[in-house]
Amino acid sequence: MQAPQDRAYPGTITLAVDASDTERHIFRVHEHIPATGGPLVLRYPQWLPGTHSPRGPIDRLAGLIVTSGGGRLEWRRDPVDVYAFHLDVPVGATSIDVEFQYLSATDAKQGRNEMTPVMLDMPWTSVALYPVGYFTRAIPIAASLTLPAGWQLGTALETASAAGATTQFKTVPFDVLMDSPVYAGRYFRRIELSAAPVPVHLDLFADRPEQLLASEAQIGAHRELVKQAYALFGSHHYDHYDFLLALSTHLGGQGLEHHRSSENATNATYFTEWDKGASLRELLPHEFTHSWNGKFRRGADAWIPDFAQPMRNSLLWVYEGQTQYWGVMLSARSGLQTAAQVRDALALIAASLDNRVGRAWKPLLDTTNDPITASRRPEPWTSWQRSEDYYNEGLLTWLDADTLIRERSGGKRSLDDFARAFFGIDDGSFTEATYTFDDIAAGLNAVEPYDWATFLHNRLDGHGPGAPLDGLARGGYRLVYTDTPSDFAKGADALGKRTDLTYSLGIAVDKDGMLNAVQWDGPAFKSGLTIGTQLMAIGGEAYDPDLLKAAVTAAKTGTVPIELLVKSGDRFRTVLIDYHGGLRYPHLERIGTGPARLDAILAARR
Repeated sequence: MQAPQDRAYPGTITLAVDASDTERHIFRVHEHIPATGGPLVLRYPQWLPGTHSPRGPIDRLAGLIVTSGGGRLEWRRDPVDVYAFHLDVPVGATSIDVEFQYLSATDAKQGRNEMTPVMLDMPWTSVALYPVGYFTRAIPIAASLTLPAGWQLGTALETASAAGATTQFKTVPFDVLMDSPVYAGRYFRRIELSAAPVPVHLDLFADRPEQLLASEAQIGAHRELVKQAYALFGSHHYDHYDFLLALSTHLGGQGLEHHRSSENATNATYFTEWDKGASLRELLPHEFTHSWNGKFRRGADAWIPDFAQPMRNSLLWVYEGQTQYWGVMLSARSGLQTAAQVRDALALIAASLDNRVGRAWKPLLDTTNDPITASRRPEPWTSWQRSEDYYNEGLLTWLDADTLIRERSGGKRSLDDFARAFFGIDDGSFTEATYTFDDIAAGLNAVEPYDWATFLHNRLDGHGPGAPLDGLARGGYRLVYTDTPSDFAKGADALGKRTDLTYSLGIAVDKDGMLNAVQWDGPAFKSGLTIGTQLMAIGGEAYDPDLLKAAVTAAKTGTVPIELLVKSGDRFRTVLIDYHGGLRYPHLERIGTGPARLDAILAARR
């Protein structure tokens, strides 16, 4: 198969997608592709940026028919590369026409729901084939989309024309189209967040119109997010940016970054039950940060010329880890979360990773392979297997670096200086700028001279014990446990409809009593419990979350094990858990005197 070359594609592909069949969740596709006589290979996108893995949903492509000059061309799927389709174009032909359907999920068991009767999320990567042999940035494509009557859309793409329910977009390179998903729906609201230096909008889609209502204070926090991001990076790398946000109970949850937009689905009550949803509001700051870190600047081994070449994820602790750090900090700086809520969130993160026993065998760097090895499938023992810890342990590593820079410089410099110098280059440019490990170390050294290579290797390749918590201590806080959860943790558990007893019994339980997490080598593990086990009774009484917590509290002052009746498949059994440590929930406790560095990091920039 021909390797991609950085050369101009001879002609422009036209792509028409009909997404009006919302009852059956079918996207109907027609492509007109310039092509001359001879062998031709068409490919379905496989390695998808943002997923860090070969997850193109090739199984959803159906009904593939190729014609040229009115005659049908037979295709042959490559026997090894199943994303590739081989064709023989007739001599004298100038183009081919391709038709197929993308069959999105109609049931949760089939995957994420991308279409409902009132809204849809359409990634172009699911509805296009491209000719191999070219960098995808060199292939022009003119796309159109047909929606149900009365629907409106949001996307980073610019409209060329609109006629009835069909929108024709301006011609763009193929890779730009793939990076510009469309949200559309019956209930839509666009809110301007910033007009300068370029427009930034919040495009909202909802199950019901009343869910689009937002207070001025809520909108103000999103506007402040844009201001704080500009204060941090001092640049932008888009001509306009659209936060695409679905507020839905029915559309599948989504959080994916793009250069000129986000692609997010969150709770339908994001605005209407604002006080209950603090744990949801780090999402948009994270995705916005990706426009600078991950999209404009990205790891050199993650950049690929088309969607067939394997990505390498060795720098995800920067791509995702530092983005996670800035997402959390921008949440506080913008007011989307209070400083106290962010500290409570950091306590949950620190506790989770400090109890991640899997680091005994698996270093942080190896977790960057998890998107490929696990493909984000559910795991039986996350605390032992580890699962993409480069996000949150990356966050702790960058907090460590930030507080160390502040300490060594006497407060004169910080990781903010690194962000502006490293990600803020080439203001206004859309062209990706790649980086290596050595570039990161050199960038840190330019801010504060230090042996940053060793600093980073120790955290990427080490085994603990425990998480890297020096940043918290240097920031003026330490991780402690009490018998009462924080309000932030209560809210997160309520949204997730779970009872989290990870740091006592070593389990998390859903609303039906089903275990959805079991800590490796914890008390429940030692008693033989696993994910998928259902709690039926506690001490002879029917399961209830409060009853379970009461049993843990009572056992603290006694010697009798906690008695559980559990069901695994069709089997019932009684389990005794000999645990007497009481309820334990993580918090950050202030240490030292004077201003705390962490509080300074969380403060808004003016």
